[in-house]
Order: sequence, then structure tokens, then C-alpha cells
Amino acid sequence: MKKLFIVGIGPGGSGCFTKRMIECLEESEAVVGYTPYLEYIEMYLDGKKRYSTGMTSEIERCKKAIALAKEGVTTAIVSTGDAGLYGMAGPILELARDEAIEIEVVPGVSSNFAAASRVGAPIMHDMATISLSDLMTPFDLIMKRVRLAARGDFVLCFYNPRSKGRRDYLEKAFQILMEEGYEDSRPVAVVKDALRAGERVRLATIGSVDFSEIDMKTMVIVGNAKSYLSGEWMITPRGYDL
Repeated sequence: MKKLFIVGIGPGGSGCFTKRMIECLEESEAVVGYTPYLEYIEMYLDGKKRYSTGMTSEIERCKKAIALAKEGVTTAIVSTGDAGLYGMAGPILELARDEAIEIEVVPGVSSNFAAASRVGAPIMHDMATISLSDLMTPFDLIMKRVRLAARGDFVLCFYNPRSKGRRDYLEKAFQILMEEGYEDSRPVAVVKDALRAGERVRLATIGSVDFSEIDMKTMVIVGNAKSYLSGEWMITPRGYDL
């Protein structure tokens, strides 16, 4: 059977590994992924062929995984979080649409859910996830989406908020939020390495965020107009009659 698993491994901590994820890795003869991601699942890779690459080599990894599966090697390609959200499910399905291989997309715990769990219930209501990386999406379009999401008063989950080459994108996004009427006191959760080693959690407001603490491994959650901070928790009411 020519089979390819597209696996979401969650944020990387073993506590968020799913039963199906483990089954697929155990069934696979080869595993393909970004080098640090393979380190997260090291305990399931004994005796398996490993193929890893660095950042920005996603398509190379996808083509390798498809090639292995076509050769009859049961293969898993892994993404952190959920494979269908900024992961490998999309490019694999596009590249392999004419290939005679069986493909299974295996869901994982998304980073926004992992981060949210560490600060309470910030995404209890409608939310929008926005990546601030402009490798795939033009900067102007990203900022347009930020503005439109702000006008809709969504809870905002910012992926890839700040890197060495994009030091001010999050600040520019926050400037747009302020232009759209967000007050300095709007609650913000800053969660780095959610549910894995080195985790760091900060609750702040738009006016008090320390941008220097934020990097590519950080999830930034901005509340809607009804979100509030309560001790160590950030809460967005769903609207229940309490």
C-alpha cells in the first residue's frame, strides 16, 4: 500500500501528542520534517528512515515525502500544531493530486489552542488567526486582514509575530488596532513555547506589551471588546446568562 500520513504533532510537548499521531508514526517506515520537529518526536523514530531540512524548505520536504510514498515506503511528513493550519497538508494535497497514493491528514493541537489553554479562556468567542510572516503573503495584504478582523471585533491570534527580519510587524499590526478604536487596556496574552520546555506566559494589555520578548515561537492573543483579565486568567465571555 502506497501511503502518506500528513501528521500534526501539536505544539511539540508529549502531553499533546494524539493517539492517532503515535499510531501513524509507529506504522511509518520513513518520517520527513523540519529538523527541530523531528527532535520533538525522537522517541517514535527508532529504526526509521529520517529526512530533515531547515527553514524555507517546505516544498523540498513535501516532494521527498511524496516520492517515498510512490516507492511504496509508508511515510509520515510532520508539522507542528495542526497539519492543516499553516502546515504541510495544503502543499502535499496540491502536489500529489494526480498520484496513486493513499493520503491521510492527521489533526494535531493547534498552537493557538495550546497558548489559550495556558491563560484561561481567551478564545471562547469568534476568532481570527493571522500569520505575520510575509514569506507567502504580501505585507500589505496581511495588514489589510488585520484591519478587517479588528473591525469585526474578533479575538486575534497572531502566528509568527516577530522575527529578526520582521521586528516591527507586530507593532504595526497593533498600530492598526489602535487606529480601529482598540483601547490601551485591551487584554493581550503572550505565550512562548506553549506546553513544551521553556514555556513562558505573560498577560499584558495593548499599551504594555514588551515586544522585545516576542519571537517566532510566541503566540500573541488579543482579546475582543469584552475580553478581560482576572488574576492569572484572560477570559472572553461567550454570552451565557450567568
